[in-house]
Amino acid sequence: MWRRTPLLLFVLLYTVVSGGPFIWVAVMSVRTTPEIFASPYALPSRFHWEKFVQAWAHSNYSTYFWNSIIVVSTAVVLITIFGAMAAHCLARYRFRGNRPIRFLILSGMILPPQLLILSLFQILLDYHLYNTLTGLILVYVAGHLAMTVYILEGFFAQIPQDLFDAARMDGYGDFEIFWRITLPVGAPALFTTVTLNFIVLWNEFLYAVVLLTEDDKRTLPLGIMHFMGSHQLDVGMVATGLMIAITPVIVLYALFSDTMIRGMTAGAVR
Repeated sequence: MWRRTPLLLFVLLYTVVSGGPFIWVAVMSVRTTPEIFASPYALPSRFHWEKFVQAWAHSNYSTYFWNSIIVVSTAVVLITIFGAMAAHCLARYRFRGNRPIRFLILSGMILPPQLLILSLFQILLDYHLYNTLTGLILVYVAGHLAMTVYILEGFFAQIPQDLFDAARMDGYGDFEIFWRITLPVGAPALFTTVTLNFIVLWNEFLYAVVLLTEDDKRTLPLGIMHFMGSHQLDVGMVATGLMIAITPVIVLYALFSDTMIRGMTAGAVR
């Protein structure tokens, strides 16, 4: 019992530090800005649920939300498909250039986004993709493909070779083996990458704020700036906007957290 006390205290402290800000934002989301300025840490005297309707209907939040759904969902699907194919090839086949290709793909995790933003801006401008959702989707796919390959390759390499040999004996081709063996067996790792990529891209701000300028194309993180003026800040509505943005991520993590953890532990890198 006493040996576990330090660990329990650490878990409790970590929960308070990580969960405290979320609870504070949740409380502020149902309070008005004057109430927050009068007493920042007080509980709401009245729950202003109408703020969510106001943010959704009168602040263009519905447009930002659906833009985020389109961009993030499309990007995650493309990342998962291309990442799974690349990881399968690197994990199961030995061919000339295997190591250089692996190094080239994984090098995408080395450079920080701040160093790439100017070159990406110029490329999208040249191909008439600047200020478009398509351009942002392509940037997201290129930026997160390396991490997806990194996670999936380690998991796919753990799949027993006997399964692939048996599939060969049954007459399966390379593409059938990928769809009927690798993907079903690697489902936990796929759920892991889908969840991680969705959470990261849903909250992504840097690329979106640089590559999108028109209001009707902005994603949800950019929509929060709608309540930040040059001379004043509507704290209450900012908190409401944050809760609208946070809720899908919380729901997704609550549904797939166990699967994500199993995929990350089972797919340990060799």
